Amino acid sequence: MTPSRAAAAKIFRAGRRLVPAVLQDSRTGRVLMLAYMNRQAFVRTLETGLAHFYSRSRRRLWLKGETSGHTQAVREIYYDCDEDALLLKVQPAGPACHTGEVSCFFRRIRYKKGRS
Repeated sequence: MTPSRAAAAKIFRAGRRLVPAVLQDSRTGRVLMLAYMNRQAFVRTLETGLAHFYSRSRRRLWLKGETSGHTQAVREIYYDCDEDALLLKVQPAGPACHTGEVSCFFRRIRYKKGRS
């Protein structure tokens, strides 16, 4: 078993169907988006080098950028200490957000520290 297949076995063990995947720009470090991967999306990502996900609303596998052309070329993949979340460092081919924003995380919540 290859190291990447072994990682898939750990991450998608015991009936775990979906894991959150955070995408981060490999050059700037900016967090781009959050999506979900099933085992098939993870393996497809490994095979192609492009980020694939499972759409919970459409109930199908999808290639990020399949309609917009804004694909995410994967440079590195990490998984967390609990083996239940992924971090993909990517080189984006355009905005990550469907709104046209560079990142899906463009809405800031303003708050005052120490106040409830």
